[in-house]
Amino acid sequence: MGRYDLALIGFGGVNRALAELISQRGDSLAEELGFALRVVAITDLRAGSLVDSDGIDLAPLLAAEPGELKFAGLPGGSADPRNEWVIREVPADIVAEATFTNPTDGEPALSHVRWALKAGKHVCTTNKGPVALAANELKLLAADHGVGFEFEGSVLSGTPILRTAQRMFGGLEITGVQGIMNGTSNYILGRLEEGIDLSAAIVEAQKLGYAEADPTADIEGHDVQLKVMILANEILGADLCREDVFCEGISKITPEDARDAVSKGLRWKLVGSATRRADGTVDARVAPLALPGDHPLAGISGPVNAVAFHTDLLGTVTVSGPGAGRIETAYALLSDIIAIHQHHHADDDTAPLPRVLQETHRG
Repeated sequence: MGRYDLALIGFGGVNRALAELISQRGDSLAEELGFALRVVAITDLRAGSLVDSDGIDLAPLLAAEPGELKFAGLPGGSADPRNEWVIREVPADIVAEATFTNPTDGEPALSHVRWALKAGKHVCTTNKGPVALAANELKLLAADHGVGFEFEGSVLSGTPILRTAQRMFGGLEITGVQGIMNGTSNYILGRLEEGIDLSAAIVEAQKLGYAEADPTADIEGHDVQLKVMILANEILGADLCREDVFCEGISKITPEDARDAVSKGLRWKLVGSATRRADGTVDARVAPLALPGDHPLAGISGPVNAVAFHTDLLGTVTVSGPGAGRIETAYALLSDIIAIHQHHHADDDTAPLPRVLQETHRG
């Protein structure tokens, strides 16, 4: 049985949850997927860095409270995250990148991904920034170095939107996409319908873990703007930058607006959309819309996300699921690892495929 050695860049909720999956379900995952996973390096802004080429014992790290975890003093540990050195120099097959990203320039995640690809390592990331701002460059880097670059979790967390469109919609022409792609704003709009004002709804969302300490990216639509760019570029073949995507958030919607809409059979939703025009160009935008009750996105409530694909042969196909959550997003990284294994061992008869893929190949 083969094995992939992982370097986890960032050890917040997502990569920590991936480590939990490996620690708690490693044997069963290996049996099902046909390959084992081992963590050989971890970096974290607060905890520092930890490297062990024979595999890190994850259990004691996971037993510690996240804010109390310190790698300094452990064998192979340092108080310095040493991200560049770990990514470039530590022998690892796959770099799982899950750090904070500035939506304006994609950093530091963009540099992390570049370093890994140039070092000949596969990359999976949940970060929107590098994908939205530099996907073409990063794909070329990956191809030049014979490695994979996967990013399913960059749009709807663990809900497989990109692969659904790319692998399951063969023979269809996708003319546009519409989506509710931010659980925070969707939850808040629901609370406005119940008469709660915006500031109180934001505080609630923060207490529930839906909203960050600074919720601006969620409330003003910037988070969805990057996701629309990814969908437009990956699924509709566009080449959009942020300036191409009109963006308006939900901060101007009042509880009165929301309740008035409900009385008329409408629901306010923050909708990200990309539509192919007759001349082949793509119109992309983020804006609050009052949707009629029979719209496929009108019934999406709370932190749930959904994307509706408009197609020529099937009409509208809607996929919904969790758009946030540490375990859900960690699953997206696991699905990326499976995709890397499939893509890069497809012609290797000695490399076992995941069981679900074995069934596909037999068919």
